[in-house]
Amino acid sequence: MRLFDTLSRQNRELEPVDGKTFRFYCCGPTVYGPAHIGNFRSFVAQDVLRRVLELGGTKTKHVRNLTDLDDKTIRDSQAAGQSLKEFTAFWTERFHADCAKLNCLPPHIEPSAVEHIPQQVTMIGELIEKGHAYASEDGSVYFRISSFPEYGKLARLDLQELELGRTQNQRADADEYEKDSLSDFVLWKARREEDGENFWASPWGEGRPGWHLECSAMIRQYLGETFDLHSGGEDLVFPHHENEIAQSKCACGGEFARHWFHVTHLMVDGGKMSKSLGNLYTVDDLAAKGFTPMVVRYVLVSGHYRKQLNFTFDTLHAAKEALGKLARGEQALAKAAGMEGVPRYGDLLGLEDAGVFAEAWASMNDDLNTATALGKVFTGLRTALEGDVVANWKGLHLVLASLGLELPDLEEVVEVPEEIRALAEERWAARSAKDWAESDRLRDALAAKGWVVKDGKEGYEVVLA
Repeated sequence: MRLFDTLSRQNRELEPVDGKTFRFYCCGPTVYGPAHIGNFRSFVAQDVLRRVLELGGTKTKHVRNLTDLDDKTIRDSQAAGQSLKEFTAFWTERFHADCAKLNCLPPHIEPSAVEHIPQQVTMIGELIEKGHAYASEDGSVYFRISSFPEYGKLARLDLQELELGRTQNQRADADEYEKDSLSDFVLWKARREEDGENFWASPWGEGRPGWHLECSAMIRQYLGETFDLHSGGEDLVFPHHENEIAQSKCACGGEFARHWFHVTHLMVDGGKMSKSLGNLYTVDDLAAKGFTPMVVRYVLVSGHYRKQLNFTFDTLHAAKEALGKLARGEQALAKAAGMEGVPRYGDLLGLEDAGVFAEAWASMNDDLNTATALGKVFTGLRTALEGDVVANWKGLHLVLASLGLELPDLEEVVEVPEEIRALAEERWAARSAKDWAESDRLRDALAAKGWVVKDGKEGYEVVLA
């Protein structure tokens, strides 16, 4: 398998450094609220990466952290009148439930920041001892960026030009700060009144670790000084991943991550997601609008992970229809092959013959090109009933398993005829133009043919009467 590497800006072959197990780390959620579909674009892409590796015959070790200690979790837990542990446990359970609905494989190890404070304190001590960090007057500890000449290579920053770390009165105290805040960053935050009871002892006084440190400490604990791949959303390249590299290389040595895998932002209706726009959709929000988690997953894997994906209700409708077509194609192929049910994930590992779906599988191994793979799946279905239908059936399920797609029950799938779809589109256009008379006429025409249109704020759904 070949995958684009953010650091080298090249497609590189993925090979385990130990020749046995591909070990990778993913930045997980901050558990202070429900994860939205933008968050899940990254988590689903990481899940697809793992599936392609495993189905291709490579053993994996997947580590994904939980951020249960930072400015936001402390702030919101106190606003809710709950302990940090109680508050984050609720949102962790919600996150796990959403992952299960979206058919994401659970990580092999899922450590949390609070569980690894001793490891973080140890790393800070090592950084101070080696001259890469210093304690301030109030007991906070900062990383000295000027001590690490490689800082900025991942994000293509020019250290000398930006004069990083030269102004000590511009330290970055917040866990997450503006991307143009290029100053020494906090490793240990001295206890403050607004932290309440959320503080721990350290050689520098009571306080808590800064956000960037947890990943470095947990990677060291579970993957060592050199591991195969690090992943996250593109917004984490700077400063979070730059800070991880600096902390880890200065404290531990080693190569740290041999490969960097970043996923591009999800757009909604052509714009950014935000609470003010009301488009931070969750899995449950979309389920309430009639779209199953598998429909949502189909949309999330329908675009290449390095390209912006525009999430709209039209794409959800299209995904719903596409899953129906796949289900009908699979049923016909299963009947021809004399197969029943769905092959187990483990039975597909290392499958050598994908039949007419070999090109789709090759696309999955070529920089995780899910969009091309889906197109080749539909192309393959045209000739899947010819030749070795058993190999074709297995090949289809190999690609579906790599995408993490589960097909709907055909009894739940109703194909909307093109004539009915065209009438419904005309009606929606008339309704959008506030031509109520024409809208009513087309609604009655659909009803006469046995179809009902259910309108929503963002679109419509056509169902049998």
